[in-house]
Amino acid sequence: MYKWILAAIGFFIYRFPGFIIGMFVGSMIDNGGFKRVNSNVIKEFELNLLSLASILIKSDGKVSKSELQFVRNYFISLHGHERAKRLFKQFNTEVNKKRISVEKICNFYKYRTSYETRLQIINLLFNIAKSDGSISNLEIKKLDEFSRLMNISSRDFEGIKAMFIKSSESHYKILEIEKDCSNEDIKKAYRDLAKKHHPDKVQHMGDAYIKAAKEKFAKIQDAYEKIKKERGI
Repeated sequence: MYKWILAAIGFFIYRFPGFIIGMFVGSMIDNGGFKRVNSNVIKEFELNLLSLASILIKSDGKVSKSELQFVRNYFISLHGHERAKRLFKQFNTEVNKKRISVEKICNFYKYRTSYETRLQIINLLFNIAKSDGSISNLEIKKLDEFSRLMNISSRDFEGIKAMFIKSSESHYKILEIEKDCSNEDIKKAYRDLAKKHHPDKVQHMGDAYIKAAKEKFAKIQDAYEKIKKERGI
């Protein structure tokens, strides 16, 4: 319960960056009580996130300024310039010079955060990779590695990936169906997802939830319309 409350509060205050941190803190409270949530744990969460971002940015053999700026803006929007500057300095002096273990970092998220939080982390990392205009195959490979180590299902990973990398099958993946399925299967999948993600379902939960539901619902509708046009349904 707390993870969604604090995620909403974080979203209202800091938008998407606050949503992830809020969800993390809330899930920690849900799993073990408030006494386990302290500034050191949150800082470890953020330093690990910087580590994954650093590994991802370097994965294709080049360091994109736009990707670096995206990460910088993310933490500035969350903490402000001064605190973000201190965090970057700590990362550069204490973390970046050491050999970073991807498995260790992903295990931190796997065992200490909720599944929903891990999905948001992968979504954020996709945004970082996309910030220079495209996502390379090497970046996709690295994102897939992060996802597997965090114990995220391949279906969820492909669903997130389809929102950033368009292909002939992207719309089918958004509807969580195979490309060779029948027209009736498509209609049923759309009805089920439209019912599940309709914004009216979260009217009582506040603007953050309504906004997220509308965005998801719009993507479902768009995918369905594209498939109908493609098939002449």
